Amino acid sequence: MPAEPPAPRALWAFAVASFAYFAHAGLFGTYAPLWFQSLGYSTLAIGAVASLQSATRVISPYAWGWLADHSGKRTQLLRVAVAVALCCAVGLAWLPPSYAFIAAVTTALFLCTAGVVPMTEAALAHRVTQAGGNLDARSYGRVRVWGSIGFMCAVVAGGTVLERWGVWRFPWLVIMLLVVLLCAVLRLPVVTEEAHHHRQPAPGVLAVLRQPVVVWFFAGVFFAVLAHTSLYAFFSLYLVTLGYSKSAVGLIWAVGVGAEIVWFWFQGRWLTRFSPYRWLLIAAVISVLRFAGVASFGSHPWILVLLQLTHAFTFAAQHSACIAVVNAQFPGRMRSRGQALYTVLGYGVSGVIGGVGGGALSQALGFEAVFWAASFAAVIAVVCCWIAQKSEFPRA
Repeated sequence: MPAEPPAPRALWAFAVASFAYFAHAGLFGTYAPLWFQSLGYSTLAIGAVASLQSATRVISPYAWGWLADHSGKRTQLLRVAVAVALCCAVGLAWLPPSYAFIAAVTTALFLCTAGVVPMTEAALAHRVTQAGGNLDARSYGRVRVWGSIGFMCAVVAGGTVLERWGVWRFPWLVIMLLVVLLCAVLRLPVVTEEAHHHRQPAPGVLAVLRQPVVVWFFAGVFFAVLAHTSLYAFFSLYLVTLGYSKSAVGLIWAVGVGAEIVWFWFQGRWLTRFSPYRWLLIAAVISVLRFAGVASFGSHPWILVLLQLTHAFTFAAQHSACIAVVNAQFPGRMRSRGQALYTVLGYGVSGVIGGVGGGALSQALGFEAVFWAASFAAVIAVVCCWIAQKSEFPRA
């Protein structure tokens, strides 16, 4: 772990990487379906390609994390992943618009970008871990906030650019953001940790996973993110069916992203007031109320705005607490695999289940039922987080 505070130049490189990656994620998630549609693909074909992202998150993050931990060359592998992703993006712009080609290249792109977050988070956590082994919440938040800013900028600016100059320019915007990301990761400090060799005992990831506190932590993460799948996949559709205009939907989304930006920037003042497990419990409780409120008061704009402000807790505080727990439970050569498990169990499996299950539920009972189901999932997350906190308490 670093013996001295991280250099501002190094943290700026991480901040630019966070900005570029989440700008890419926001742009792709928001506008790729429109580009696929412009190529003449059916709704079913578009949905199939979109589902590839969640599917790759089930296996790819852990594969990259395993390679990073066992080679000790986390930063170098991160550069490889981004460089290959950039090549795939160039393929999107130059390959013929055949569905098979586009699906194959998009899958390769997702396989590479799925490894960016766990390896970047592991490298950043290594950089901002204090002498006592605790995450420096202020430094981490000041870096991670740029990811939220990047996401918002890409969604707003991307829509303007594509509307003015045509949706066919979408691949070039993706290429531009990945070029920025590659430049940023090339500036990241190289910290080569001791590699794992076959003659040495492997770090005990399975032993960590068997600990009750870790089991209940990951269970809480799974159900908390499963609840939020309703937001990411169905919130905009729900608002449109209630009569909101597209501009109003965008403004309501912006409130939530703005709240998370404020939290990340100032979290150094707040996150240390409770343990990470207590923050996870608080976030889960607020999630129960948030999604029940969305289901009950979706037609009331001001209530929706107030509910969107809770995104500071249900996403931003929850995410930072998760990073702190993973950093503490999976130190050293286990760090990349710990971050990968967080991505796989939190955002891979839950994304697949939430997307398919939510789609079926909305078709059968309407969007309100999706958000009531999300509130129920958050209740389960509350129970899991409470047990995790109790499991950790004797060791505190």
